[in-house]
Amino acid sequence: MDVRRAAERYRGGDPKDGIETRHAFSFGPHYDPGNLRFGAVIACNEERLAPGAGFDEHPHSHTEIVTWVVEGELTHRDSTGRASRVGPGDVQHLSAAAGVRHVERNDSDRPLTFVQMWLAPLAPGGEPSYDVVRGIADSTPYAVPAAGAMLHVRRLAPGERTAVPDAALLYAHVVRGEAVLGEERLGPGDSARITGERGLAAVGVTAAELLLWEMTA
Repeated sequence: MDVRRAAERYRGGDPKDGIETRHAFSFGPHYDPGNLRFGAVIACNEERLAPGAGFDEHPHSHTEIVTWVVEGELTHRDSTGRASRVGPGDVQHLSAAAGVRHVERNDSDRPLTFVQMWLAPLAPGGEPSYDVVRGIADSTPYAVPAAGAMLHVRRLAPGERTAVPDAALLYAHVVRGEAVLGEERLGPGDSARITGERGLAAVGVTAAELLLWEMTA
């Protein structure tokens, strides 16, 4: 288990425009050849947007983009004509495929915080697609077959214990609260990269929310 603390994240964004970003992996000007990816996961960005702030239209390709809203509401529009508003508990998935452009904004009067994870597809190309699952439950994993990955959400009460999926590779991100994963105590923004472990469990220290990516390779 390779634990990465929140304080180790690369700082990005544009604070003067109301955008603050914390990158878990090598990203843009924060090039780190030793931290390019873990399995399919190539980015795990914590984003904070002030009211009215956002990312103007920009392109993506050959990337599976999965977004988890922590608080507030995210406005999404893309070049396929889709538009939606995404709130806490919703999973948003944009498959960029051969190419797509999109806009991400905080059009509300409240701060917006979300976690955005990018996964590398198993094969390039294809047609872009978009999906939102509203209010996903803990017992309902979200599959991203194009990347050979599955997302699990775990919400824990203090002292509550839950099994962690057995997987060749597992990426864990703590959204909020504190939990013990294996023998490691993790807090908000901390993550763990786990290889070949079996029988792991997570236990809530406080009320906690975790995102777990199960990957075959």
